[in-house]
Amino acid sequence: MPKLNEPLNPPFKIPNSWMWVRLGDIITLISGQDLTTNEYNAIGEGVPYITGASNIENDRVIINRWTNFPKSMAQKGDLLITCKGTVGLMAFLTVDKAHIARQIMAIRGNDYINLEYIKTYLLANITTLQSQAKSMIPGISRSNILYAIIPLPPISEQKRIVDKVKSLDSLIDNLFKLVA
Repeated sequence: MPKLNEPLNPPFKIPNSWMWVRLGDIITLISGQDLTTNEYNAIGEGVPYITGASNIENDRVIINRWTNFPKSMAQKGDLLITCKGTVGLMAFLTVDKAHIARQIMAIRGNDYINLEYIKTYLLANITTLQSQAKSMIPGISRSNILYAIIPLPPISEQKRIVDKVKSLDSLIDNLFKLVA
């Protein structure tokens, strides 16, 4: 297994103002932890408990469980990604904090990382991520995320890329509505 901060073998050329990085060198990755059935409830008591793919729909987090025994916490703004069973569903956490189960990982950025850019990049490469999830119950490990290499542009360029992708997605959606 390669080490973080180890020299990379870039798959293609990028602009001089960009750099190749391992995702684990620029983000914090939080792994989830399951709770026992007596540690959560469906009555809204405690902090939200996000268990897996059933809690992510149309890029939104659905909250239907809570816990008073949180251990593995995601924070508002973290990018949640499903990592067991259904691999690769993503959404941003919009509540202050939530406990995440082991079927979820939370990606936390910093001031130099636009998590929308990270999401866009991961979505563009989702088949590669899913192909690494080979087993009876598909799943990706922390190392699949941490050791992934990505081209990292300056923060202003990350924002421009995200804005352009959103614009193109909107255009495509509108075209589909016209032909439907």
